[in-house]
Amino acid sequence: MSPKNLNVSNKTHKFLLNQLKDKQTSKIYKKFEKNLKLNEDFIIAVSGGPDSLALCFLSKIYSIKKHLNVKYLHVDHKLRNNSSKEAKFVKLLLKKLSTNLEILTWVGKKPKSNIQSVARDKRYELMINKAKKLKINNILLGHHKDDLIENFFIRILRGSGLNGMISFDQKTNLQNINLIRPLLKFSKENLEYITKKVFKNYIEDPSNKNDEFKRVKIRNFIKNLEFEGLDKDKFNLTIKNLRFANESIKYFVEKNLKENSTISNINEFIILNKNFFLQPEEIVLGLSQKY
Repeated sequence: MSPKNLNVSNKTHKFLLNQLKDKQTSKIYKKFEKNLKLNEDFIIAVSGGPDSLALCFLSKIYSIKKHLNVKYLHVDHKLRNNSSKEAKFVKLLLKKLSTNLEILTWVGKKPKSNIQSVARDKRYELMINKAKKLKINNILLGHHKDDLIENFFIRILRGSGLNGMISFDQKTNLQNINLIRPLLKFSKENLEYITKKVFKNYIEDPSNKNDEFKRVKIRNFIKNLEFEGLDKDKFNLTIKNLRFANESIKYFVEKNLKENSTISNINEFIILNKNFFLQPEEIVLGLSQKY
């Protein structure tokens, strides 16, 4: 390492360690480190909001402690006139961590409906393609406890079953790339505290206040439930219990398949015997979720 790079590295380490002198920041980081348990290089998806910037800070410390390489990616969707200006602003913010943010641009025709969903899919596509080029198998996302609750209600509106309602897992796999959500046990308030303390600033996405979007309507609905006494910790306990129930169903689906079916030698089809259909409906229908 050159003397110049060594000096930059030392300044970054000193900056990070100074932040950890704050008791609340240190407490949040220790919880983050305990939750992540990752020993491979990873990518951070950076939107520029308080959640993803907090993730950038926490992951930077983690990567240094674990001697891991980390890449930071931001997708410029080109859906707003000032999106490129915002991307450059986020890049500037991350220089506080001596971090180089790479901006991926969505080129092509933009949707006129279902905008957030299409943009999300395109964002994943761009980041996953980049991850494969870099030969990195892990992308960390900034979803937090509030997002988990929002997703639950969105899935209810879609008519999802149990598996769909609790599918917002800490780790999922898409095109052989791990999508990891290490902040699901953190509140938005925790993450905003980190970002305001470290970066002093962040991007405000105007779509987060546009109640034409379903997610924003759900967010406002949850706020109203909070006024009526919704306890987020108890709600998360409910989701946790539903996960246990879903895992039990998966176990009996596998058991039913093993005991009451025959797989052809060339694995082209499965022969189900009469006893397979004598199981509870949820166990029988579980086969369609598996294949």
